[in-house]
Amino acid sequence: MTEVISVKFKSRGKTYFFSPGGLTVPDGSQVVVETSKGLELADCVKGNHFVTDESIIPPLRPAVRLATADDMRIAELCRSREREAFKICEEKIAQRGLDMKLVDVECSFEGSKILFFFTSDGRVDFRELVKDLAGVFRTRIELRQIGVRDEAKMLGGLGICGRSFCCSQFLDEFLPVSTKMAKVQSLSLNPAKISGSCGRLMCCLRYEQEAYEELVKTVPKTGAFVETPAGYGNVTQVNLLRQKVKVRLDGGDESVRTYESDEVATVPGGRPRPGEPLPHVLKLKSRPVKSEETEESDWKLPELFSEHMYLTPDEDNKPDQESEERKPQRRSRRRKPASKGAAAPARPSGGAQSKPSPAADSSKQADNRPAQKKPAPPAADADKGAGAPPDKKTGPARRGRGRKPLQNAAKKTFPNQKPRGEQPEAKNTRQNTPRPAAEGEKKKKPGRRYYGRGPKQGGAPKSE
Repeated sequence: MTEVISVKFKSRGKTYFFSPGGLTVPDGSQVVVETSKGLELADCVKGNHFVTDESIIPPLRPAVRLATADDMRIAELCRSREREAFKICEEKIAQRGLDMKLVDVECSFEGSKILFFFTSDGRVDFRELVKDLAGVFRTRIELRQIGVRDEAKMLGGLGICGRSFCCSQFLDEFLPVSTKMAKVQSLSLNPAKISGSCGRLMCCLRYEQEAYEELVKTVPKTGAFVETPAGYGNVTQVNLLRQKVKVRLDGGDESVRTYESDEVATVPGGRPRPGEPLPHVLKLKSRPVKSEETEESDWKLPELFSEHMYLTPDEDNKPDQESEERKPQRRSRRRKPASKGAAAPARPSGGAQSKPSPAADSSKQADNRPAQKKPAPPAADADKGAGAPPDKKTGPARRGRGRKPLQNAAKKTFPNQKPRGEQPEAKNTRQNTPRPAAEGEKKKKPGRRYYGRGPKQGGAPKSE
């Protein structure tokens, strides 16, 4: 095991190992290292760590020092020099009329060499261009032709997936990609859909190639002659990820059915000749039965409604016994005629109706009014007038067919409701006051009911 540090130049490209040289280099810091081209400023991707001896390519060069303020100032001067050299080189290329595209410029940390990267469809004679650039910068000039993949790696960008290019983000080297990979993965063979921004096949086609190669081994190919539980047939469609196949069965109906990959078996040698027996190659495997989960799920919704919302129609239609007991009885306003066998009530002498005693009236009001408002009547008067009927005019006013007032409000009370005895007495707002007569209408006498109809609509009144 050897202690090394991992660095990258310009935060892109391949990762290189360098010896720390007794330094403790933290992750993400900048360090000056010694290369075959001289001193260079690099970014530390991973600090001091140990690797196997087989993974190191000798010679292992050391790290000189951690980047200082002077080193950062020199790096800034090199970047400004690169921008200037890029403009001058483009002007020289246009003057010479060369068929080449300038991609990037790199200036060494020590300033001893300037490297120009370009792309071109063919070979370019750039000897005169090198002389022109050497006369301007007075240093060593090097031109290097690269491919379109290296161009995309240097410039960067966004792919059709919406993410940054894989080559400029994490790929250290380019691996070969073929159209066969797209065919195995059941992708469209249209070059516009499987090509990247560089014009070559996308590098991501290789990421899942190994997984697809393992899945292909367990699924028959399209058009293969297979045996199924329902008979023999040919495979028409294959879904590698779901491990399912569609088979067109032999017979008059030629029905197409879907099976799992382990429910079919490929007949070796294909369909036998007419007259030869069909071989039996299918071996079904027993599948484990999944037990039903009885445990309550964590995603179960809480009960938001009361129990009566889930009653059956029969239970919901049952009358509530308590509500029937609390339901007040209505009293008809019509007087029932006395039966023939019943004796008529005796009238007092003198032909005048007997008035209720004041004691009975006071006892009725005492039951319907609060005790603090009016004191209770004497016991002798209450016993005296206990049998007298109450007076309708002096009792509490009621409208229409209202509920019968409770006789004992203190005993029967409802939740969140005051007893009837504590409620203020309702006032009779409908008095027998005569309505003002309209124009042309006879004046009606008070206390008398009129059931006559008015004049017919649309016709003139009869003349007297």
